[in-house]
Amino acid sequence: MVHLAVVGAGELGGACAHALARADVARTLTLVDDRGRVAAGKALDISQAAPLECFATQLAGATDTSAASGADVIVIADRFGAGEWQGEDALMLLKRTAQMAPRAVIVCAGASHRELVDRGVRELKLSRDRLIGSAPEALAAAAKAMTALVVNGSARDVALTVLGAPPAHVVIPWEEATIDGFALTRALDEPTRRRLDAKVRALWPPGPLALAASACRVVAALEGRSRHVASCFIAADQSMGSRTRTAALPVRLGPRGVIDVKIPELSGAERVALENAMSL
Repeated sequence: MVHLAVVGAGELGGACAHALARADVARTLTLVDDRGRVAAGKALDISQAAPLECFATQLAGATDTSAASGADVIVIADRFGAGEWQGEDALMLLKRTAQMAPRAVIVCAGASHRELVDRGVRELKLSRDRLIGSAPEALAAAAKAMTALVVNGSARDVALTVLGAPPAHVVIPWEEATIDGFALTRALDEPTRRRLDAKVRALWPPGPLALAASACRVVAALEGRSRHVASCFIAADQSMGSRTRTAALPVRLGPRGVIDVKIPELSGAERVALENAMSL
């Protein structure tokens, strides 16, 4: 990847820029925020860490979103001192960004950005394959950690994902979840799984560092460095009808965005819960 842009130099934006620079997923990274020299200052700070953390990404700061034009991937984060973009401001930012970089894949990193992804596809007619939200991947990581604690195992050995619309409608497909290659349903009875479902819902929204790490993992998959199937907010396929909304689903990613959606096997109750989560 040649050029990456992070729009917003707030706590999340700065963490995203740092994580992405450390991962060396792009030759250059531009951090954009209209609040004075905040973006330039954070970009300089991260650049000075390069010799210590052994990365080669070149960073720059800018105050105008036009600096994101030409980027291969654009990460929308949060404004310095004002939090995540929401409502009409978020939609206008997304519109400008898509016009400046029509070929870019846009990753919305905020926990509140499910609505932004939904409106971007519905109202701005952006491609659902090139506009995704990365926050659910952070919740999936938290679910793995909680599950590992219950079974006295390692989170690295837990394989599961999350679906739906957090926090109210989180679906964990337990039938396909594994640890060390064995089905988790053999280690966790139904009451325990229900308690874990409730605990995972209570972990939303993830913090800035978890959200930044998730955005970094998604960008790495977009670049082709990883074949990881990530849980992302993705808009509903309009060919299937207009009565569904954006939800977290497992997706396989590539340089052009979403390659395909990998729906796992669901029990009857899980399928109904996912349908309820996606219903308007």
